Amino acid sequence: MAETDVVVIGAGQAGLSSAYHLRASGLDFAVLDANPAPGGAWQHRWPTLRMETVHGIFDLPGMHFTPPAPDEQAADAVPAYFASFEREFGIDVRRPVAVTAVRNGDDGRLLVESDHGTWTTRALINATGTWTRPFVPRYPGQETFRGRQLHTADYRAPEEFAGKRVVVVGGGASAVQLLAEIADVAAATTWVTRRPPVFRDSSGYTEEYRRDVVAKVEARVRAGLPPGSVASVIDLPWTPQMARARERGVLVRRPMFDRITPDGVEWRDGARLEADVILWCTGWRPALDHLAPLRLRGPGGGIVVDGTRVVADPRIHLVGYGPSASTVGANRAGRAAVRELRTLLTAAPAGSAR
Repeated sequence: MAETDVVVIGAGQAGLSSAYHLRASGLDFAVLDANPAPGGAWQHRWPTLRMETVHGIFDLPGMHFTPPAPDEQAADAVPAYFASFEREFGIDVRRPVAVTAVRNGDDGRLLVESDHGTWTTRALINATGTWTRPFVPRYPGQETFRGRQLHTADYRAPEEFAGKRVVVVGGGASAVQLLAEIADVAAATTWVTRRPPVFRDSSGYTEEYRRDVVAKVEARVRAGLPPGSVASVIDLPWTPQMARARERGVLVRRPMFDRITPDGVEWRDGARLEADVILWCTGWRPALDHLAPLRLRGPGGGIVVDGTRVVADPRIHLVGYGPSASTVGANRAGRAAVRELRTLLTAAPAGSAR
């Protein structure tokens, strides 16, 4: 059983930022990542996601991200950047290591159990993101649909929808990007959202606006509610791709349907639409099942955090969770988490951090 001061679970933006700051903290640490290669969730993005349509990549600490060619695949460009970062700063990521559970051990330490052994640690930075937990809401009749249902995480290319009648569900950036792609080859596309979409051009993403977005998400986690994603409260980016889609009549939004039928979807007023495919661009949930043995969730269904620190257990920090679930937010959160853990662990005996 390996011993260390801090275990970092996940090596995406949040995990690598945390590891960077741990290097200068004087604490021993181990970084565990379930992916087979550097890049976090970016290595799993659909091939048609190009850098020109990616909504902002923020630098990792200490290394500038030089924007690649606009038509380069994001699944290649961003992982290459992450790999360079790991090499530059000598961050030894153990992969692929899938953490299965985190439990309380003896003498105030935590046991991090995985498919490659167990680590015992004084503190934990969880940076597992959301990619492995795609969310699909439940609607009446869903199991009767005779067509195909898939989530954004399953999407590979628009060609698989050629000649199909496709319903795209969701009001986020991924939904409109995939809608615009699929409309080029589909027999018909229909876009449905729970709320009317709001577009904002790049000049509207001011610092004040960004702070307001983060504050909305932070209010939920402080109240112990499951976090809404930053993407769920931020306006859609108005890009050249969106302008072209509007000109083609693709960005016509309909309200969310009320039930699913064997042949399509239906609204409360009786309106019906036949469909071959329902594409659920309905987001993700935090990947936190491995923390279940610690019983961190409160009555509201979420984990109460102050900044990144779990209020119920100060040994544990959630980086890339709630308000820090963005590239810029994850960087700042990694620095803050390490600063708090260094104070906690240097003030506590080696056998106890609580």
